[in-house]
Amino acid sequence: MMAVFVLIHGGGSTAWDWHLVGPLLEASGHEVVVVDLPIEDAAAGLEDYTRAVTEAVGDAQHTIVVGHSLGGFTAPLVCEELHSDGLVYLSAMIPMPGETFGAWWTNTGHDRETIPDEPYFNLVPDDLAQEATERERDQQGAWMSGPWPGKHPDVPTLGILCRDDLFFPPRFMRRQVRDRLGTEPVEIPGGHYATLSNPDAVATALNDFARQISGSG
Repeated sequence: MMAVFVLIHGGGSTAWDWHLVGPLLEASGHEVVVVDLPIEDAAAGLEDYTRAVTEAVGDAQHTIVVGHSLGGFTAPLVCEELHSDGLVYLSAMIPMPGETFGAWWTNTGHDRETIPDEPYFNLVPDDLAQEATERERDQQGAWMSGPWPGKHPDVPTLGILCRDDLFFPPRFMRRQVRDRLGTEPVEIPGGHYATLSNPDAVATALNDFARQISGSG
């Protein structure tokens, strides 16, 4: 069974982050939906982010929602709304019900990690890192100070850890996935933006997950 991958970008970012991964998934026979979230609108809440995605998906079935980084706050909401077949956190924040964006950093212990000044684009080719930087948007959102309104959907869920991630280091990400999902993460090579530094590894992990879901269905 082929899936419809719904790919959600991180904070201050754009759908372009997925431009190398999307064609690889399509080459495997899947469909891909990716949109720019309305992150520059300070009044836009997570419900607006969710609506932007679900409207783009329409009535497509057999969706698997993938959230990167801050996209972890949106992905479960989209998954629930779409009655998706699966959910993936790719180097992503995994919120708990009622948790605020601000509280997440201390609740997960991320505030105790040592993070370098430029933790995002390590291993990303210079031209792609430059373009990603030029495409950065001003992340807004009063929603960040409010409680997360979602829950963990009762669907197959995968946490992907990037071994070279400097922003969500492997030890931290491993702990977050274990504590919050109760599972072991799949580990792939690549930094925080593995979608740009190692899109093949990202696509392979997503393809494997789709096959697992299809086989268990």
